[in-house]
This record gives sequence, structure tokens and C-alpha cells, in this order.
Amino acid sequence: MVLKENISRNSEGRDKRMEIKNQKIGFIGTGVMGKSMARHLLKAGYEVLIYTRTRSKADDLLEEGAVWVENPAGVAKEADIVMTMVGYPSDVEELYLGKGAILENMKEGTIAIDFTTSSPKLAETIFMEAKTRGIHSLDAPVSGGDIGAQNGSLSIMVGGDEETFESVRPIFEILGSNVVLQGKAGAGQHTKMCNQITIASNMIGVSEALLYAKKSGLDPDKVLSSITTGAAGSWSLSNLVPRMIKGDFVPGFYVKHFIKDLKIALDSASEMDMRTPGLELALSLYEELAALGEGDSGTQALIKVLER
Repeated sequence: MVLKENISRNSEGRDKRMEIKNQKIGFIGTGVMGKSMARHLLKAGYEVLIYTRTRSKADDLLEEGAVWVENPAGVAKEADIVMTMVGYPSDVEELYLGKGAILENMKEGTIAIDFTTSSPKLAETIFMEAKTRGIHSLDAPVSGGDIGAQNGSLSIMVGGDEETFESVRPIFEILGSNVVLQGKAGAGQHTKMCNQITIASNMIGVSEALLYAKKSGLDPDKVLSSITTGAAGSWSLSNLVPRMIKGDFVPGFYVKHFIKDLKIALDSASEMDMRTPGLELALSLYEELAALGEGDSGTQALIKVLER
């Protein structure tokens, strides 16, 4: 079994990164985030098996040494560790629990890691189903956008058992600079909801601040240079407002996917009998933005709604 072998070798004090280098990693979903993540694994020397719905999106990875597999089931059969980074909870459910899906085809003792921002309840269901099959499962949503994925500096929030987490920590550390096991299955997804709730209200604030700067006759770049280092500082302010100023709305993270995340967060908060007025306002504004045809724009396009 893959996990037991890793732990046994770790007990002998050998370098963890070298111990798992000979394992095959399957990566399903090479979009804005997934492509950069898979590339880091290739550069680190891992054999990476690739599947994505549109093969052309993986062409550059294949040229760099990744191996194409015709379907998710094929990836699951061949890989020691299967990673997924797809769009919606429905995609995750189909991939893991549908007919002929990942869990049906993975070998006993192998590890499934879902990086998709998805439902905490679904993560728990996948964990339990995997466990009945002798498979180890982690939910590991990420934050940091396209920049974090490109730089290998993502924040990775993990849910699952500690033994499995420690066995693959060296791989996580290739992809992210802040890797934390948050708790049992589903805890990674709950943590990502905290992340998205924080960003949701912050995006309203940074958009309003930029508009205020413009309407008061200030130079937005100068304003940004002052407030990014003060109490108002945030990742969104430093990384997304410069794009807003330039009119660059290319997605580091899609509006349509952010709406999905905010709905998951709202549903989860409702189940816990929480009031989330900031989250509700942000969701309504992003839904308005999507109705304007901006679903495939980056989240920084929120300023377009407030400019109207």
C-alpha cells in the first residue's frame, strides 16, 4: 500500500521528498490554476499523468513531459496519487462518485487529493466512500489565485487524517508556501469558505476605494502606494486593484467560480444559523456582474457594477 510504504520509509529517517519521487501523480483539470500546479510537479521531477476535458489546454504540459491519459478512470488506474482541480461541486461529485469514476478505479492504498473549492459535506462523503475502498482522501482547496499557482506560493487548506497529510506534505510544499492541516475531512473546505467570505466583502471595499480615488481627482496609483502598506492592506488591494486601474479583467479567478463559492459559503452559514450580510451583498453584486456577461472575467471586474 502506497501510504504505508511512505510512512515506513519516513520512520527510517530518509528524505520524504526523495521517497515519493518515484510515484505517479495523476492531475485532472488543467485550467487557470491546475496548469501551473501540474507544471510545478513536472519541474520537481514527478511523472505526471494528465487529463482535462479540452486536450488542447494541456498541450504545453505534454510538450514539457506530462503524459496524456484518455479519461479520469485511466488516470485513477495508473496513478499513485490522484489530484483534481475542476470547476464545480457537481464536477467533483461526478469525478469521484459517478459511474466509472475515480474511486471505482483507484488502487487500494492510493491517495486522492481534491484542490477544487467545493462543498464541505461532499468532501466528507468522498472521504467516507474512499475509506470503504481502502483509499485515502484529502480535501485541499487553495487560495492565491493565478499568481500564487504560478509562483508555487498557494495557501493550501487541508482536511483529512494526519497520517495521510504528512505522507504527501512534501508534494503540497512544492505547490504552496502555507500548508495547514485544518482538521478532519471537510475542514479544508470550511476553511476555504472563511477565506472566500473575507475576500467577498474586501472586494467591495477595494472597488469602492478605487472609485472614490478617481472621482475625487486623486491619482489611483499614488493612492495605492499609500494604502497598501497601512491598515487597509490586503492581497486583493495589492494584486487586483492594479489590474482594475489598468482595465485588465483577465481572470486569475473567474467571476462564475466565485459566485459558486459564495453560494456554498452562504448555504453552509445558513445551516449553522449564521447571519452573513456582507456575504449576501457581495453575492448579489457578483450575480449582477455575471448578468452583464462578465461571468468569465476575473473577480476584479466587480468595479464595473459599481461604476454603472
